[in-house]
Amino acid sequence: MLADYHVHTPLCRHAGGEPLEYVAVARARGLDEIGFSDHCPMPGVGPFDDWRMHRDDLPRYVEMILEAREKSAPFPVRLGLECDYLAGHEGWIEELAGLASWDYLIGSVHYIAPGWAVDDPQWIGKFTASGTATEEIWTAYWHAYERCVASGLFDFVAHPDLVKKFGHRPPGDLRRYYEPAIAAAAARDVAMEVSTAGLRKPVDELYPAADFLKMAREAGVAVVINSAAHAPQEVGQDFAKAADAVRAAGYGETARFIGRRRRAVPLV
Repeated sequence: MLADYHVHTPLCRHAGGEPLEYVAVARARGLDEIGFSDHCPMPGVGPFDDWRMHRDDLPRYVEMILEAREKSAPFPVRLGLECDYLAGHEGWIEELAGLASWDYLIGSVHYIAPGWAVDDPQWIGKFTASGTATEEIWTAYWHAYERCVASGLFDFVAHPDLVKKFGHRPPGDLRRYYEPAIAAAAARDVAMEVSTAGLRKPVDELYPAADFLKMAREAGVAVVINSAAHAPQEVGQDFAKAADAVRAAGYGETARFIGRRRRAVPLV
């Protein structure tokens, strides 16, 4: 009873494989649904970065996914978009929301300063630039993440503690960072993603941490299990581990989306 809703396409310029290849893996691994959610284009003239679709590619992206849906019927193929939250660009997300019949929009935080994404290996040295650098980065990241959740623009939010990707954590109880984002998710009724992508990164852990997941369950926040697949073989990868973690936190169901409406399905 699992679906994978965080799946990319070559249009983001750092993924491989065609939509039907991803669908084939989803079916082979026993998933009930798949949803595509490529990195959204950003406003303005010229490239924002080198790992998202160009603005002119958006119609082609929608066309690709709808074509895959038609060819895969009756297997459900959902249409989504992963949208970077940047303070001051909320109007762009609202504009994107009206450009297609999305099944869901994912909110994510990568950038905490212009030109600097916390998960980009070229900036890994920033975490050790000073004795307090990691704490400062975590503070900025979680502030942005709370604002992302509280914006109400998204159906669920991706890889909550992405900032730990390279294994850097500040000292002490990290729940102080998690609390505001979880409170915002509960207040806005926004679901959280449990992502197996972290198992493929240097940190070698699920996103989010077990403490975060337990706190989210206690706050009544819904969850969805995803892979952030950038290659067909990553679809549904390590979902058994993710399901075990979700159950251990006290969850008995996961979320599904269609037409930007959420429903719960049993986690079996």
